[in-house]
Amino acid sequence: MLFAALLFYSCENDPEEIKQITQERNLPDQIAENIEMLYSEKGNVMVKITAPLMLHYENKRNPYTEMPKGVEVIFYDSAMTVESQLTARYAICRVKEKIWEVRNDVEVHNARGETFNSERLVWEELNEKVYSDVMVKITTEDEILFGEGFESDQYFDKWVLKKPTGQISIKQEDE
Repeated sequence: MLFAALLFYSCENDPEEIKQITQERNLPDQIAENIEMLYSEKGNVMVKITAPLMLHYENKRNPYTEMPKGVEVIFYDSAMTVESQLTARYAICRVKEKIWEVRNDVEVHNARGETFNSERLVWEELNEKVYSDVMVKITTEDEILFGEGFESDQYFDKWVLKKPTGQISIKQEDE
């Protein structure tokens, strides 16, 4: 009788312990180190992405890929000439939407030698469009521009600065 009482007493379950054991954890389905991915279009490499760590989550509704230790993205034209280069300390790609978001010390250099700095950029891969809704600093050959947000093509060739602040030089054309 004493043995049966001890047996039933020891079978008591702590609800918090059960919750921790059965709680679904969001763990990556794939982990890769020192990755290099190439995106091509009609046989031409258009984008090269490198990162020290890539985590892929195959969530059925919203699969995504994270690069929590930073990323470097190089955009090429059809002749494999570098059009722009982007670095950031964090990146996430929403796979189904083909939308990339980079954050933390984002820096972009384009073929004209202009530099873009921000804390957040979004790249819509399908639309070949890049934009930001936070403070942006653009350094050109002649000036340093600031604004709250901007839009650009993926090569950072044709860009528009939103809500500009500071001094802006205006060049007059000779008649």
